[in-house]
Amino acid sequence: MKLLRSYLLLLLLPALACSRPPQPTTATAQEPTTYYPGPGNRWQRQQPEQAGFDPARLQEVVAWARQQETTQMTPNFSTQADIFGTPLGPLPASRAATNGLILRHGYIVAEWGDTERADPTYSVAKSVLSTILGLTLEKGLIKDIHAPVASSIHDGGYDSEHNKKVTWEHHVRQSSEWEGSMWGKNADFIGKEAFGKGERKPRALQEPGSYYEYNDVRINRFALSLLQLWRRPLPEVFRTEIMQPIGASNSWQWVHYANSTVQIDGKPMASVSGGTRWGGGLWISARDEARFGYLFLRQGRWQNRQLVPAAWVQQATTPGGPGPDYGYLWWLNSQRKAWPDAPATSYAALGAGSNTIWVDPEHDLVIVWRWHNGSPNELIKRVLAALKS
Repeated sequence: MKLLRSYLLLLLLPALACSRPPQPTTATAQEPTTYYPGPGNRWQRQQPEQAGFDPARLQEVVAWARQQETTQMTPNFSTQADIFGTPLGPLPASRAATNGLILRHGYIVAEWGDTERADPTYSVAKSVLSTILGLTLEKGLIKDIHAPVASSIHDGGYDSEHNKKVTWEHHVRQSSEWEGSMWGKNADFIGKEAFGKGERKPRALQEPGSYYEYNDVRINRFALSLLQLWRRPLPEVFRTEIMQPIGASNSWQWVHYANSTVQIDGKPMASVSGGTRWGGGLWISARDEARFGYLFLRQGRWQNRQLVPAAWVQQATTPGGPGPDYGYLWWLNSQRKAWPDAPATSYAALGAGSNTIWVDPEHDLVIVWRWHNGSPNELIKRVLAALKS
């Protein structure tokens, strides 16, 4: 009888196993999938309440933002030369009115104005140049950010005893104190015709790495040095390494100066600028800027590809050097001075005309706001107040 019971039990075991309730999956399998927008206009929206916002308050934020049109940059750029000095490159005939987007978890939850128009974004281009330096290091074109630029660039720009001391990190900290001229503009910023309202009084040069100065001539020298390393145009590098993989449009362009073409391996190549102070520069839409900001929010990752090393994103958004709350050509909020109502971990790419890409890892937010006269902190405060949690 015992043998019979044992035999029957063996026959029942598979059926008993099949009748058990399904076991819970692993924690990893239950984690929500990170959303990445598809290419072009394949970008999903979420209703404000789905994204954790109070819809009425968020609507009030957008209504307020629409009323903050910039008075610094006229719609036809007629004040450009007066503000910045004689242009070296072209400018569009006109620009869009104030516009922007708010992303939460990668989804568009608010959008206003013409966010698809590719307009000059001024010094937001500096944060792009910083990103290209991160790729330069990752690909081994230079070994150390603390290395003197003169160790790998031999075009005469770093031959003087003073300039020999300039490192790659000095350039992205805006503390290079590089001495010389680029494309007809001198790094000392003296002369109203050349520099407009941005002209400065003469001062003694300091040791490279010891003094912070926001200086487009030195950034343009940095851009030329990157071109010398890559041996191909930086807009092409940005397109293939960043913009195409993140699904950006084809409307953006990085416009060079009329006199910024050099010979690389016997071929003429244009060196681009780190802004639009003297015309040209990065012309890009708010939507494409939002993708770039979201790439940084995701620590340089886009879907299954690590486009920018996560370590570089961390390093580039960490303060250091003699300047203000500043990373590697990114503006930081570590001391809560830039945006007092925003988290200390937030950071931004900023350009004249109040072009802003603000990244907030704590709340999983990206805000792009362009051509505005308002306070970025005021907009950020209103957006965070609209969050329910």
